[in-house]
Amino acid sequence: MKIIIAGPGAFGIKHLDGLKNIDDADVIALVGREPERTQSVADEYGVPNVFTDLEDALRLDEADAAILCTPTQMHAAQAIQCMRAGKHVEVEIPVADSLADAEDVHRVQQETGLVCMVGHTRRYNPSHQYVHNRISAGELSIQQMDVETYFFRRTNMNAMGQPRSWTDHLLWHHAAHTVDLFQHQTGEAVVTANAIQGPKHPELNIAMDMSIQLKTTGGKILTLSLSFNNDGPLGTFFRYICDNGTFIASYDDLEDGYGNPIDVSGVDVSMNGIELQDREFIAAILEGREPKSSVANVLPCYQVLHDLETQLESS
Repeated sequence: MKIIIAGPGAFGIKHLDGLKNIDDADVIALVGREPERTQSVADEYGVPNVFTDLEDALRLDEADAAILCTPTQMHAAQAIQCMRAGKHVEVEIPVADSLADAEDVHRVQQETGLVCMVGHTRRYNPSHQYVHNRISAGELSIQQMDVETYFFRRTNMNAMGQPRSWTDHLLWHHAAHTVDLFQHQTGEAVVTANAIQGPKHPELNIAMDMSIQLKTTGGKILTLSLSFNNDGPLGTFFRYICDNGTFIASYDDLEDGYGNPIDVSGVDVSMNGIELQDREFIAAILEGREPKSSVANVLPCYQVLHDLETQLESS
C-alpha cells in the first residue's frame, strides 16, 4: 500500500512512526507547506518524494491512498480532492468543522466507492477497546462517562510546542473524540445534548472552556469538561462508571476505579492507537470493506456537534 502523508507536524509524525511498523505500508510522499521542514522529516523517515502542494502528490500514479494530517479547516476539501483523484483517504479528526462539509465528504465517498476513514483514534486505543469488548460480551453496561480534556494553549501552538498556522477548536476537534466514543461504546443515539462555554480568547476567537452533557436513548449520560486554560496534567482522561466496575482510561492505558493498572497489552497487535488506526485503514482497503470509523459511521457525532454549536450560538 503506497501512501501519501499530508502534514509533517505533530500528528503526521505520529502516523509516520505507526506506519513504519506495518508491513503493508510504504510512505512514498510527504506534503508540507514549509519545504525545508518537510524535507527534513522526509529524510528522517526515508520518504522519497516531497511536495508543497497536495495536488502534485496526488498525480503520483503509484499512490494508492493519502493520510491527511493538515489543519482542520482543510480536511473536508482535501478529503474530497483525494477521492476525486482516485485515492483512498484517511483524514485526521475532525473530518470537517461543520455538519454540511462532513455530509459532502460522505456524499463523495458514496459516489466514488473509495475508503474514506476518519481518525477517531479513541475507537482504536487498547484501553477503550478493552471496555468495548467487555460491553459487547455482555459483561458491562455503561451508566455514566465522566471525561476531562485539558490543555494549556493560550497561544496558538501545536502538541510539539511549535506555532500553528490555524486555530484549534474545543468543540469540533476535542469534543469530537468523546462524543463519538460515547455513542460507539454505548451503541445508542444521543437524544439530549447541552453545552455551555466560557469567554472567547480575544485573539484566537475561540472558547477556552466548555462543558457538555449528553444522554442516550437508554438513559446513559456523559459529562465532558474541556479547557485550553488548564495549567496542570494535560490530555484526556475517561472515567467509565459501569454496572460492573469503574475504569479510567488515558490514551492507550487503563486502570480500575482504584488506580490499579489493567493489562491491555493483549487486546490488539500493538499498544499504539495511531498505529492500530492506520492498520484498520490499510486492512479496509486491502479487504474491500468499510473501516470501523468510516465517514458514514462517524456522521452521528457531527450531527451532535452541529446541534451543540447551534445551541451555543443562540445562547
